[in-house]
Order: sequence, then C-alpha cells, then structure tokens
Amino acid sequence: LNRIKASGLKLRFCTNETQATREKFVKKLQGMGFDISVTEVTAPAPAACRILKERSLRPHLLVHNDLVPEFAEIDKANPNCVVIGDAAENFTYANLNEAFRVLIGMEKPVLISLGRGRYYKETDGLKLDVGAYMKALEYACDVQAEVVGKPAKAFFESALAEMGVPPQEAIMIGDDIVNDVGGAQRCGMRALQVRTGKYRPCDENHPHVKPDAYVNNLAEAVDIILQQL
Repeated sequence: LNRIKASGLKLRFCTNETQATREKFVKKLQGMGFDISVTEVTAPAPAACRILKERSLRPHLLVHNDLVPEFAEIDKANPNCVVIGDAAENFTYANLNEAFRVLIGMEKPVLISLGRGRYYKETDGLKLDVGAYMKALEYACDVQAEVVGKPAKAFFESALAEMGVPPQEAIMIGDDIVNDVGGAQRCGMRALQVRTGKYRPCDENHPHVKPDAYVNNLAEAVDIILQQL
C-alpha cells in the first residue's frame, strides 16, 4: 500500500465490513501495520445513512452491536424500514422474527441490506454472511432488498466519485469473485482476483465472472499495477 501511495495513485478501501465502525476497522488495520485513514474507507453503513436521511426512513436495525454508533444521528422511532447487516451473534431467531414482523406489517416493505455476501473467512474458518439472512427476510416477506455495499453499482460509483476517477481508469483488487470482481466489472472497472482470503479454486471456473487477471497475493497485484505506469 505504501508503494501505491508513493506512486501517486489514488487509493480507496471498499469494504462490506459491518461488524464495526469505520474508526474501529481502521484501528484494526493500523495495528497490522497498514497506513490507512477513515477518509480512505468506503463502507456500507455511512452509505445507508445517506439513503435513510434522503428518503426520511426510520430504521429498525438488525446489525452488529459494534456498528450501532454509525447510526447515532438517525431517527429510529416508529420504524418504516429494516436495515440488516452482518449481525453475527445477533442473528437469533427472536431478532430475525422481530425484523420480519416489522417488515410484514408494512404496506410496502422496505428492506435495506448492508451487502449480500454469502460467507466470509475468519481465522477460525468460514462464516455465514448477511446475504443468507437477507434472503430469508426477502422470502418470508415477498420483498426485494435494496443492497448497499458490494456488489451494488452505486457503492463502487460513490468510491470512484470520492476519488474523482472514471471507472475505466480504476482497478479493483479483491478475494470475492462475485462481490469484488463481478461488482467492479459491472461498473466498468477492471478487477484482479487474489488467491488469498475467501478465494477457492472453484472460483476460477465461475460461469459468469472472469477476472482480468489472477494474482497470488496483494503484493503481486501491486507489482502488476505499478508495471503498467
């Protein structure tokens, strides 16, 4: 990352992280030695807050406890929508059922999901992501969720707008074939798939998404990008 910054290229971290505020997320990365600031992070919760304010929506939150501070300035009384994120341990039957009751009680249900990932990787293995629970509520309430976060086009576009860069001049590096690579390519960007993180060998036979290149790790991705300059 230091090499990218030294080269003068603009950099944005597009994350579907919804288990922590951006501040906490950045502190974690800084602790690992990454030179990163909150202003360089595009995340679903602040993007959702913009939508909620624009449309005068009051959310019932089904999110991780650590994410709640991102919604501090949003009116949550008498909810007229549901916002779902990666709530992890908060994905109990009771909490899902409560969100279901809020939605099913609306004339026109509004479900906003902070991503639609199927699973992600932690140090102790793969874990179910928000998309699985989003689908449950979609099915139960016969509603289509509005996705904020990767792979939504508007999410990538807001990151590009923040950098002032057109899509054809940007490249996405990610480990998720659908949400990172597919989402970026649909936006007109090029995308590299890293063979680390949640990558699985079967990704290379994906029926719809073909990365512009595969790289073994982030350092190799940076090598390729800097060679193009």
